[in-house]
Order: sequence, then C-alpha cells, then structure tokens
Amino acid sequence: MKNTLYLLTFAITCQLTSISCQRNNSPTQAPSPAGDEEFCFPEDLKQSTTIETVLYQPIQEQLTLTGKIEYNENDFIAFKSLLEGIVQEVNFELGEYVQKGTVLAVVRSHQIQEQYQQKRHLENQLILLKKQLETKRMLLLDGMASNPEILELEHTIESTRIELEKINQGLLLYRADTETGNFNIVAPKNGYIVQKKISSGQPIGVEGDPLFSLSNLKQVWVMVNIYASNLKYIKQNDPVKVSTIAYPDQYYSGKIDKIYPVFDDDEHVLKARVVLDNPDLRLMPGLSADIHIDKTRSSDYGYAIPNKAIIFSKDKQYVVRYHSDCDLQLFPIVPIASNAQYTFVKEGFSEMDKIVCTNTLLIFEELSK
Repeated sequence: MKNTLYLLTFAITCQLTSISCQRNNSPTQAPSPAGDEEFCFPEDLKQSTTIETVLYQPIQEQLTLTGKIEYNENDFIAFKSLLEGIVQEVNFELGEYVQKGTVLAVVRSHQIQEQYQQKRHLENQLILLKKQLETKRMLLLDGMASNPEILELEHTIESTRIELEKINQGLLLYRADTETGNFNIVAPKNGYIVQKKISSGQPIGVEGDPLFSLSNLKQVWVMVNIYASNLKYIKQNDPVKVSTIAYPDQYYSGKIDKIYPVFDDDEHVLKARVVLDNPDLRLMPGLSADIHIDKTRSSDYGYAIPNKAIIFSKDKQYVVRYHSDCDLQLFPIVPIASNAQYTFVKEGFSEMDKIVCTNTLLIFEELSK
C-alpha cells in the first residue's frame, strides 16, 4: 500500500513538473511600448489628404494689402421707374438669375392712359400737319406760300414724329395695357438680382432709390487700399493674387488694372482696381479681400513649404514628411522668409521630398503619441 501511494505521488509530481517546464520553455513576446507603435495612413484619411513635393525656388517676399470685392460698374444696372404707380405683383427674389425680357413686376399707373391719350393726340396732329404741308407746297407753286413756311412746317412734323416715337418706344418697353392701366417692368439684360427694393402694394415713382439692380457677376472688381508708404512697390499692370476671408486658401490671379490718382478722404488711401473673372461666383461683392503683390524678386533660393502644411506646437513649427504610407516623420523647420502662400527654409530638404499639406493636425497628433 505504501509503495502504491509513493508511485502515485511520484507520477503526479512528474506530470506537474513537466507542465511547468513546458510553460517555462514556451516563447513569450513582450508588448511594444505605445510610443513605438507604427502609424500607417488609414485609407479613408489618405483619400482626403493632399501630399505635395517640396520645390526649390527663388525666395519671393510679398506685400499684402487690404481691399474689398465690388460690382463691375461697367456691367451693373440700377433700375428706376420712369412712371408713377402702385406695384401689383413682384415675380423675382434677391439673388435670382433672370433672363433679358423677363417680366419682373406689374405696376398699375394712371400715366399709362395719359400716355395713350398723348399718343393719339400726336398721331392726329401728325396727320393734320402732313395735310398742311401738302397744301403749302401747292400754294408755293402759285406763289402764295414761301419756302421758310414750308421748312418750318417740315421741322414741326419731324419734332412731332420724334415725340410720337418716344411714346411708342416707352409703351412697347413697358408692355403697357390700356384696358387695365398696368405696365410691366422687364429685365433689361441677363443677370443676377443683386439689390431689391420693391414689393407688392408699394407706390413707386421717378424719385427715390432704384427698385432693383442687375449684374451678371461673371466679372468683379477688387478695390485695393494703398497707403502712401506702399506706393513705391505698386505700379499699373503688376501681377497680384487675391484671396477672401470666405475662402482663404483659394487664390485668384489678376493684375493692377488702374490706379486712381486721388486719395480717398475717408480712408486716407489711394485706390487701385483689379478686374477678376468670377466663374464660380465665390467672389461676392461686399467680401473683404487680401491682395498679395510680389516685391522685387530675391536672387536667393530656398525650399518652399506651403503655409497650409505647417503645424505650430510649443513655439516651434513642424511639417509631416512623407516617405510611404507607413513611414511619416515630424520634422521641425526654421523659416528664413515667407509670403501668403509659402514659408521658405534653407536646410533639411531635397527637391524630391514630399510633405503632407492637409489633415496635418490629425497626423501630427498620431505621430506625437
């Protein structure tokens, strides 16, 4: 019995020892520190991320001036009524695009009846004057009329014809209806309604503010404020880049089209004009703008880092260098010059280097963990 217990105890001890040895001999991998974890671009983040190649180019300093987007005055129509009346209906809204000839409003006016009465009077008068002219010419053959009398009558006929034509053009322009006494206000050209001061039931007349204003907005003016100290840097036809507070990363290229030779008394600045195409209608009149003008080009060169790529952290500036989707590096930079688009550095890059230009803060936080 003792021998049996001894053998059983020995077997259990050996089995436990064997298990213990197997556990001790199995490979164990220590967890990697959190800071050593590799960051790789998630596919969805990469699709919305811009990566650009660093350019080595002349260092270009810029002068940044303030300004404002305004309507192109050569393509701006402010409409005033030439007749008095009461507005019956309005068929447009502020900001709406309208076609030339579209009826924008209907107005009832007693002056329509007066215009038609004047028209009939002039038509009858013209018939009578033509008969008188025919009679005078017959009398001239008999020596009973003179050439000056005929010339005077011809002049009266011509004046009457011009006055009648003016009334006819006005009635045609307004598409007037004698039965209702209404006339239509129609769009004089294609364009956007950029100002509106008309509503149903409103009395209108020849005095007062325009009822509405039209502009096609495909081209706008940027009015630039130039202080006296900056005049030496600016001349007509200088190339410029324009950005707005609404879209600060979008630049529009243009040139100084005109410099007005008179100082603005209110703002104490000289005004200059930049004419810009506006195909996407983002240059909305009234927006404040920054106008960037290149100074004399430097002979020195540097690596141009897009300003949108730079991250500020603890009084230092960084960019994210891109080598591959799983090889991104935070890299500190030391600027030597900058303008509205680029910050220039001297060292640390080659022309083939790439940097991340969007979503940089998200990537910075991941690489900083």
